[in-house]
Amino acid sequence: MPKSPASDLADLAVLAERLGYRRCWVYDEGLVTRDLYVTLAAVALATDRILLGPGITNPYVRHPGVTAAAVATIDELSDGRAFVGIGTGGGLTLGPLGIDRRKPVDTVGQMVSSLRGLFAGETVDTDGEVFSLRSASLAYGRPDIEVILAGRGPKILSLGGEVADGFNLSYIHKDLIGEHVSALRSATRQKDRRFTITYSTMLVTSEEEFQKARSTLSFRLVDSPTAVRRLIGMTEEEVVGIREALAEGGTTVAADLVREEWVSQFTIVGSPREAGAELRNLLTRQGVDEFQLPVQEVQGAAALIERTADMVATG
Repeated sequence: MPKSPASDLADLAVLAERLGYRRCWVYDEGLVTRDLYVTLAAVALATDRILLGPGITNPYVRHPGVTAAAVATIDELSDGRAFVGIGTGGGLTLGPLGIDRRKPVDTVGQMVSSLRGLFAGETVDTDGEVFSLRSASLAYGRPDIEVILAGRGPKILSLGGEVADGFNLSYIHKDLIGEHVSALRSATRQKDRRFTITYSTMLVTSEEEFQKARSTLSFRLVDSPTAVRRLIGMTEEEVVGIREALAEGGTTVAADLVREEWVSQFTIVGSPREAGAELRNLLTRQGVDEFQLPVQEVQGAAALIERTADMVATG
């Protein structure tokens, strides 16, 4: 999450690369963070091997044609290390910009198709409700730039299995991970291509991290599908209350309205040894390919990155 200068995030990416991390995802949260592509450029120039890309962007804040140009430029700058993560956008990003999310799944599908055509050097025409392209082309793309989708609802999961190269399951209720992985694998079984499933959540090993998890879950829970809110017993009154708290005071204020029992349902809680063991077991049992470590703040991030590398490797 690029809440600090791009040079700080580049330093963290250098550390992650040295410790064997495979990807650097940079959040695209509009006014909440530093600019996505400036930050990615700083990471590209500071590193040699780690893959890098938006984690995640959406079709509303930027025109997908502009996104194609930016990702292709980062790919060129990094000697072919770019990927692009796409979702439908959440309230944290779209709200402050006054953007309404219209036809999200259809629009993401049109974005994927448009990006693939532009990356392949084709002339692309798209006539959508949210964005359009008129005889558009890109002369410097790479046809096999990896496209990864993210989301929580069944429609975006189905779309990801059909059109993407991977899917990022972020802060999914742990009882639903296996179901989601099975659905994605079924959708891709007939396709002759690699499909990477990534799981992302917090590793909560202290009281301070527990409170940060409540803050992080606040906006994610209210953006979750109705079935998930029903599963955890979240009432409409709680949804409204958290949304109002987010609008008035941000995630820190809204955290107090996130029930404590919800934290262990969406994150991994325990001592470093317990959390490491649960994570390794979960990845193996559910057939997940990669774990994405969320880094929300630069302060303490280096220690978090080092500790997690050790937890995943040795427990």
